[in-house]
Amino acid sequence: MPVRTDLRGKRVLVVGLARTGVATALFCAARGARVTATDSRSESELPDAVLKLRGAGIALELGSHREETFLEQDLIVPSPGVPADAPPLEAARAKGVTIWSEIELAYRFLRGRLIGITGSNGKTTTTSLVEHILKMAGLETILAGNIGRPLIGCVDAMTDNTFTVVELSSFQLELVGTFRPNIGVFLNLTPDHLDRHHTIEAYGAAKARLFENQTGDDAAILNADDAGTSPYAPSLPRVYWFSRKQRVTQGAYVRDEEIVFRQDGEEEVLLRVEDIPLVGAHNAENVLAAAAATRLAGAPASAIAKGVRSFAGVEHRLEFVSEVAGVRYYNDSKATNVDATLKALDAFPGRILVILGGKDKGSDYTVLQKPLREKAILALLIGAAAEKIESQISGSVALERAETLERAVEIASHAALCGDVVLLAPACASFDQFQNYEHRGRVFKDLVRQLETRAAGATSGKG
Repeated sequence: MPVRTDLRGKRVLVVGLARTGVATALFCAARGARVTATDSRSESELPDAVLKLRGAGIALELGSHREETFLEQDLIVPSPGVPADAPPLEAARAKGVTIWSEIELAYRFLRGRLIGITGSNGKTTTTSLVEHILKMAGLETILAGNIGRPLIGCVDAMTDNTFTVVELSSFQLELVGTFRPNIGVFLNLTPDHLDRHHTIEAYGAAKARLFENQTGDDAAILNADDAGTSPYAPSLPRVYWFSRKQRVTQGAYVRDEEIVFRQDGEEEVLLRVEDIPLVGAHNAENVLAAAAATRLAGAPASAIAKGVRSFAGVEHRLEFVSEVAGVRYYNDSKATNVDATLKALDAFPGRILVILGGKDKGSDYTVLQKPLREKAILALLIGAAAEKIESQISGSVALERAETLERAVEIASHAALCGDVVLLAPACASFDQFQNYEHRGRVFKDLVRQLETRAAGATSGKG
């Protein structure tokens, strides 16, 4: 069990007042800390947060960050969106101020067992599936982390019997100290967030901190088919693998269209590949990872099979929205990097009209050329990255600069034929035009439902 941190009387600065920052500030204040919360946004931009924080007696510094405030603290907890090398943090670090991510602070109050899941793609689906399977097995679970509910906000609900399943980003992991999951899963590594981490090596190292404090009593699960993650296999915990393509010494793999779990030389069939309800080869990998994690957590094969078969998927991850006039619309707004878009394109046989664009993260879009040439009939470009994407994929597929998501859906609805797929898989962040990828996905679904309503009205009018 982790050693609890006594926050009473400690000067704590919380940086960034989105969902995680607000939860962290309230948590610390409730445990007797002298909390200051700071954000570059003004009070008028944060009305709900300000009301909650002031009500808890938390001091606020809004509109800018004062370096002097950073230097006066015992502990600083930056929100995930705040770069770890931001100048005020660097100044505080040089003075010896402790800087933890929210998950590090939450870990020090943990009860029960922790399953941590990271990777460039598939985190949310795998995390949700693991929690769903454990519930099927009758175990007490909490779903937390980058998936929506901050880990710090789950502490009071934990018991000694709880399995907390947490989705972890590189932003959260780069500032841990003692954070240690009982089971750690590293799904894959592809270029992403290079605007923040600068190199793929730094990005991978941040994610690999998942295993840093594990011991021989813990388990690390990695993708045997992914060259990016394999080098990060740790030495202390028990290492397990998952693979669609090869037999593994320990872990989950596909054999004769069956998912098999192998441990200590014994093999156990969990379910058939055809039982997976989610489209795409990448989702088969997510299921393999989830199967390994849940089997190690004690879920029986029957619960794993039942959990996989009954899993409906996750919103904004290759989510089927509707079929309108024979055209199927899929929302993969969570495809915020190029590799996720490659996986989305691979999930369909062809005749795809794909919507690309948003806020660029330093990505290389040239790798989209081949699958676009083979699978797509039209790419609709939106947002700030449209010009860069056009320059890097030009010649591989017909292009149209739609600028906005609304215009892209409208163009696609006219261009698509019966049997085609319209796919939102942007390969970019959403912050140029939307609050977050969820907001972008919801707008897309609303636009598709408007098409559905219009099509239904046209049909009834003909009658």
